[in-house]
Amino acid sequence: MNAIALPDIFEADIAGRTVLVRADLNVPMHHGVVTDATRIIRFAPTVAALQQRGAKVVVLSHLGRPKGTHNPVHSLAPVANALSQELDTPVRFGSDCVGGAAEAVSRTLEPGSVAMLENLRFHEGEEANDRAFAYLLSANGDIFVNDAFSCSHRAHASTDAITRLMPSYAGPSLLAEVEALTLALDDPDRPVAAVVGGAKVSTKIDILTHLVSKVDFLIIGGGMANTFLAAFGHDVGRSLYEPDALATARRVLVQAQKHNCEVVLPNDLVVARDFAANAPSEVAPISAIPSDAMALDIGPASLESAIGVLERCRTLLWNGPLGAFEIEPFGRATFALAQAAAGLTAAGRLLTVAGGGDTAAALGAAGVADRFTYLSTAGGAFLEWLEGKQLPGIAALTSPESAMENI
Repeated sequence: MNAIALPDIFEADIAGRTVLVRADLNVPMHHGVVTDATRIIRFAPTVAALQQRGAKVVVLSHLGRPKGTHNPVHSLAPVANALSQELDTPVRFGSDCVGGAAEAVSRTLEPGSVAMLENLRFHEGEEANDRAFAYLLSANGDIFVNDAFSCSHRAHASTDAITRLMPSYAGPSLLAEVEALTLALDDPDRPVAAVVGGAKVSTKIDILTHLVSKVDFLIIGGGMANTFLAAFGHDVGRSLYEPDALATARRVLVQAQKHNCEVVLPNDLVVARDFAANAPSEVAPISAIPSDAMALDIGPASLESAIGVLERCRTLLWNGPLGAFEIEPFGRATFALAQAAAGLTAAGRLLTVAGGGDTAAALGAAGVADRFTYLSTAGGAFLEWLEGKQLPGIAALTSPESAMENI
């Protein structure tokens, strides 16, 4: 998907018009208080920019899984308050996202003012991608903007059906995400390396299969590396691995060879007898893993090899840690490789894009979350892009059926 092909809201005339903005403000809550405002902080500049251009801004989002029923535990009211604090401007709140309660708010906004409507998922029509529900949503505005890449892998009413009912555009956060992923995967500066970690091959079969056709180097770590080593006939002791996925691992290697992708597996590992913080550990070559030990990180020689690969590359895509980074000392390789990538990024030698799963947490623990070119918080949408899948919410913005062509 080419980011340039997506219609940009900042190319539209929005002064005095009501702009419905689909955001992902599904933030952590505790007793009605937002405990992590990261998504709100990242979204606020979109709202502020629309305000400055004279738009009436109406924010749409979901929160949690209320399963189509009104549940005050999942109300967006606290999120509206948090957004108001971030913007330093009032944010009116509608007690529903459709019908009279919503329209009483959206239709009385002044240019430059902001409102947020109640949880989309209080209605079954949202996740059912129901056209009638989308029509009711569209009554709250003149223009639709999708600024929620992280929700775009689902064909829901607020990401898909609504685009066929009103002029529709991509927001800046969505455009930035698509641009970063396009630069890293679809139109990269080569050579390209991908770091893929995590526990299981079985959960990342599609990612691995797609990446070997796209990248020049595939660095594999985490528990899934053990499965690849076992597929080569190595005894991995008590390490986490998937006996049922050995044939799958071999097929990935065959596909990599077919596409001239070099798969970089560990040649030494940090092993321990106990999966516990500060458990006694040692470095073992892959040919001599103790039968009573488990691999919890890649070893120093493997780390040096991985850093060497990055130094040869121009683009890096990262998904998943190399070891049990949450437990000292088994995050050392993940942190060291992340810091090396950040250093190359700062030097202008490497474009770095990361995301999915525990990746953001691992890079945060390494102290480099803000030193990569782009760090995605999209989760499932990021992973599906890595799998080469078309995301419904993105496709809807470029569909010939979209009402955006009728502007």
